[in-house]
Amino acid sequence: MGCVRFPPMAPLASLCLPLLRLSAPQLLKPGPAIAALAWQQSRSHRLSPTGDELYEKTTMTRIERDSPEMMFIERYSSQGFIINGDQVVGPCVVIPKSILQWNVASYKDISLESLSLFHLLVPKIEILVLGTGDRVERLDPAIARFMRQKGVAMEIQDTPNACATFNFLTSERRVTAAALIPVSA
Repeated sequence: MGCVRFPPMAPLASLCLPLLRLSAPQLLKPGPAIAALAWQQSRSHRLSPTGDELYEKTTMTRIERDSPEMMFIERYSSQGFIINGDQVVGPCVVIPKSILQWNVASYKDISLESLSLFHLLVPKIEILVLGTGDRVERLDPAIARFMRQKGVAMEIQDTPNACATFNFLTSERRVTAAALIPVSA
């Protein structure tokens, strides 16, 4: 029964041990050498998937417009926005089927008057996503209270996150509007 002996770290040494154990168990005497070889066998890491892992899939959803009427913010910059392929310069309002210029220069100009359009629209806006530029800015609490009383939820974010949130909510078919101030240069 010839088993060629290799140094303990050689790959075939771990293969030889089970063969010896099966073919001639009386020749093996338990001891530190056998325990070391067995330990080397069990410490290897599993790098390939096994069993059910082969059938698990990673899924990805690409958010894009389903129909031409759906508004989708493609890009933003310090000059404005690209919405459905159209370039919009400066602050804007995006409602379900229209894009409007918004007459504010910064978050400091946001008032009850500048947001009055959103609670008058039909169909009623569920969520107004407000992009305040480079960073999230605090607004007068009376504004949020007024919009809540009118049944419009407000989400105040920096403009990059507001664009992503608007696209996500729109892709879920929520009745959403966005009021966006461009980021600074």
